Amino acid sequence: MPPPGVCLNIMEARQKKEGYGSADNPEMFLNQNCQQLKQYCLIQGVRYINEMFLPDRNSIGEGILSLSDMGRVVWLRPSKIAPNPAFVVDGLSRFDFGQGLIGNCWFLASIGALTFQEKILGQVVPLEQTFEENYCGLFHFRFWRFGSWVDVIIDDKLPTINGRFIFVHSKDQNEFWPALMEKAYAKYETSDNTVLLNGLVQGHAYTVTGVKQKLVELVRLWNPWGKGEWKGDWSDRSSLWKPVSAEDREMCFSVVDDGEFWMTLKVFCTFYSNLDICSLCPDFLDGNQSCYWKSSLHEGRWVAGTTAGGCINNQDSFWTNPQYQVRIDGEYSEKHGDENMLVSLMQKPYKRNRRLVQNLHIGFSVFKTGKFPASFFSNNKPVVQSKSYMNASEVMEMMSLEPGEYLIVLSTFKPNETASFILTILSKAETHAKNNKRRNKKMELSFR
Repeated sequence: MPPPGVCLNIMEARQKKEGYGSADNPEMFLNQNCQQLKQYCLIQGVRYINEMFLPDRNSIGEGILSLSDMGRVVWLRPSKIAPNPAFVVDGLSRFDFGQGLIGNCWFLASIGALTFQEKILGQVVPLEQTFEENYCGLFHFRFWRFGSWVDVIIDDKLPTINGRFIFVHSKDQNEFWPALMEKAYAKYETSDNTVLLNGLVQGHAYTVTGVKQKLVELVRLWNPWGKGEWKGDWSDRSSLWKPVSAEDREMCFSVVDDGEFWMTLKVFCTFYSNLDICSLCPDFLDGNQSCYWKSSLHEGRWVAGTTAGGCINNQDSFWTNPQYQVRIDGEYSEKHGDENMLVSLMQKPYKRNRRLVQNLHIGFSVFKTGKFPASFFSNNKPVVQSKSYMNASEVMEMMSLEPGEYLIVLSTFKPNETASFILTILSKAETHAKNNKRRNKKMELSFR
């Protein structure tokens, strides 16, 4: 098999025309083909070893284990760990697993939330995998990354000390999908978490798993460690549960330390600073079940010296930034409420390990347009701007736009900063968006 990168550009050009990167045809991470590798192993009668993520200390990372513990690590396949290994035991649940030594609570919290979305979870965790028929030690998972689905292949060797898992582990010793999925994600990072007196973990990610209106508005949260819970009002042992009916108490209430607990919405807003909502489309904002938002996705780059003009304060160069023309048809835009468009700008790091890349400050401006004279940006103010330039991986803004022609200008805060981006436009209205490359060339001529 050729090493990564061989004929990659030719392959990408061909496969993208065929929907490469879609849910049905995901990208092959590092150009590794799951079916071909599996077929090779079965024909040769060998167990798969992933040469691009070897079972050694380099795959564990620095600073996670002491030198003495690192020397005790043994990589074992599931058949050497459990008596009857299985990929999934009795379905997939947020209660299947607990966190290991790595501070990747944000990852496990996301997986916990994903267990409520059976269809998407089945896309991320292919459930046909088994340790029985056609087993060769090879497993694969799919992740959505920057607008594309990516298929990641691993071998099933897992790091252990004295036969016990170091990292994420299932509560059923025979179930292995959580540990294998964590290995496939392979984005290790350390965080030092402090457990507060109220039971919450400072700087830790939780999953919202439910809401209820009882005597007060309640929010249910889940700690991806699989243990450790809130100790205040409406916690498992709180006396506030006593007036609740026996039926409701049985449905909502559990004193098991499984990491899941209730608290009031008011307390939730006090202790948590960020809430990420992940959805295929923003229907939840309107309380609807069916998706009538239309989406378009565009990829591009800011390039120093050509298309990286900086924020609008840089009047001499702002016009060189990437621009997208958007036309909103009036037939639909007046039917579905005030906010009819969501614009998301995501910066795309150029390295596999995103921890090694410092985010730029990014933002965007939306202009109502007509004709495009060279002095357009000097004489016109944006109708909408992202709230601020943030050094975040993504900035987004909901907006209400009447029918007409608009121009979305994407920029970094400082000029001459090079980076890739993904622009996503979601709209209730019938929307037509296109890259404005030709206009940039015309304006460049007029400025000269």
